[in-house]
Parts: sequence; C-alpha cells; structure tokens
Amino acid sequence: MKTLLKTIKSIALCAMILPATALFSSVNASEVAKVTVNGMVCSFCAQGIEKTMSKMPQTKAVYVNLDKKIVAVEAKDGQKLDMAKIKAGIVDAGYDVVKTEVVTNTTVAAVKAELTGKK
Repeated sequence: MKTLLKTIKSIALCAMILPATALFSSVNASEVAKVTVNGMVCSFCAQGIEKTMSKMPQTKAVYVNLDKKIVAVEAKDGQKLDMAKIKAGIVDAGYDVVKTEVVTNTTVAAVKAELTGKK
C-alpha cells in the first residue's frame, strides 16, 4: 500500500512539474519576423537592411535573401519584435514592404535553410 501511495505521489508531482517546464520553455522560444520586400536588387541593399535591423535592441539575428525578397529578423530569447519598427526601418531605407509575418518557435537559421533548400 505504501508503495502505491509513493507511486501516486510521484505521478502527481510529475504532472505538476511537466506543464511548468513547458511554460518556461515557450517563454524563451524565438520569434522571427519574415518580411517580403520589394526593391532589393544587390548585396549592398541586403547589407543596408541587415545593418539597420541588427541595430534594434531586441534583434538576435538577421538574414536577407535577395532571390526570394525576404528579410528574416530573429528576436533575442524572451523578447518580442516590434513589427512597426521593422517595417519603418525597411521603408525608411527606401524599400517597399509587401507582406509581414511573425513565425514563432523558429530561428533565422531555420528560415535560411527553408529558403535556400539547405538543411
């Protein structure tokens, strides 16, 4: 009987700990802004956008794909991206923002792999 009670207590403890672990891991999950941009035609354009996005305090990583016209900006762990500031930075640099999308639980490296077909 004592063994059964210990087992039940262990299961109950695990049931309480596991959801808390999932909660904390989702807080630290990365968020990536994927922005479709018109007007980028050369590596100088890409470098300018990359530099502008990298200056934002919540930015962890940036990737610019000229062929697909995509700018991907990854947030630092536990931080949120400000899409209005991202759009403003791109527009102020002289480019047109066509589409914006926020992708959660991913990284710039994963977006790069998806866009280039390399894993």
